Amino acid sequence: MNRTVYTVSEITYHVKMLVESDRALADVYVSGELSNYKTYPSGHHYFTLKDAESTLKCVMFRGEASKLRFKPESGMKVIIRGRVAVYPRDGTYQLYASEMIPDGVGALYVAYEQLKQKLEKKGYFDEAHKKPIPRYPAKICLITSPAGAAVRDMLRILGGRWPVAEVVIVPTRVQGEEAPAEIASGIDYVNKHIPCDLIITGRGGGSIEDLWAFNDERVADAIFRSKIPVISAVGHEPDFTISDSVADLRAATPSNAAELAVPDADEVRIQLDGSGARLRALADRHIRLARMRLDALAKKPVFSGPEGTLRERRHRLDLAESAFLGAAEKKVERERAKLSRIAASLDALSPLAVLARGYSIASLPDGTAVRSVKTLKPGMALRLRFADGTAEAAVTGGGAPKRRQKPSGADEPPEQLEIL
Repeated sequence: MNRTVYTVSEITYHVKMLVESDRALADVYVSGELSNYKTYPSGHHYFTLKDAESTLKCVMFRGEASKLRFKPESGMKVIIRGRVAVYPRDGTYQLYASEMIPDGVGALYVAYEQLKQKLEKKGYFDEAHKKPIPRYPAKICLITSPAGAAVRDMLRILGGRWPVAEVVIVPTRVQGEEAPAEIASGIDYVNKHIPCDLIITGRGGGSIEDLWAFNDERVADAIFRSKIPVISAVGHEPDFTISDSVADLRAATPSNAAELAVPDADEVRIQLDGSGARLRALADRHIRLARMRLDALAKKPVFSGPEGTLRERRHRLDLAESAFLGAAEKKVERERAKLSRIAASLDALSPLAVLARGYSIASLPDGTAVRSVKTLKPGMALRLRFADGTAEAAVTGGGAPKRRQKPSGADEPPEQLEIL
């Protein structure tokens, strides 16, 4: 009886073909504990992934290992994404790792990847759907928590760079189970009821769980269908969410979003000044070239005789020069007047200018501005901001006035402040 005799290599490559042709093993997530973890000078990482019953040899090449955001160590529990293949030299199968994350955020990571792939197939991330960010927005809507440090940073930067813009805060929760629905509703509400040029949505930094509202499909859908350009500003520079991918522009932080949203008023003023100078220089150059051409023509023999014609041409040139210079000066004056109006608007909107007229701003110790007497209570500490400094004060009166009958001509008692 004849039997086929195979070599070791033939068997190994046959097994390799069977393993690598299995689609289920081409992209898998495997959880386990790291063991015998070693990093070689080449930059490749070799280790074993084990559980209570089995072990699996793994390798992560230098390119993928360079993207790790933590330092893997033996004993860590992780989830690894990769492909299973056979290493012919040893005749063993192993996992070729492409990504690795700590097991504590494994479920969220898998959900993130699944939603990312789904939305990518739907075209949510395509550049063709990105709307341009307006260069000079007149009205900006902030969809975020009104109590966080992020919104204060954005207001400070927007006011400092482009104070002529109106800023509207649409308060929403940015963390917790209710947050995704509120953020999505806020984006839809602005599109339907608040005419503005730009939307910024986001929050400050936190754990992956804290930022998870911006990895929700409802938020992604709202950003994608928004007719108003959206800037996503979630967490810190390394944090990247689904909202960042769908938005028309991704900002590294909320502060960065404010910087990207508006120009710097001082730079705009400098550009206007430069435009005026370039216009004057262009007019002067044009006139010099015209005069040089005329002088060159005047020296030609054909013009040496008919001096009357030459005088007429010179007269016409003088008239053209005068008209051109007049038009150029009017253009420069219009630009200068425009610049003056912008500067006046900036000065008029400056909080310091308001304070200089004798007004003051009352705020709580945490910096929150006092907008109504109804929020005051006796004994409450206040900080008063004047044009030349600040003063501490306390409320000694009785809060918001109550409705009651009073004699004709009697004045309502004012709130009492005691300057400390």
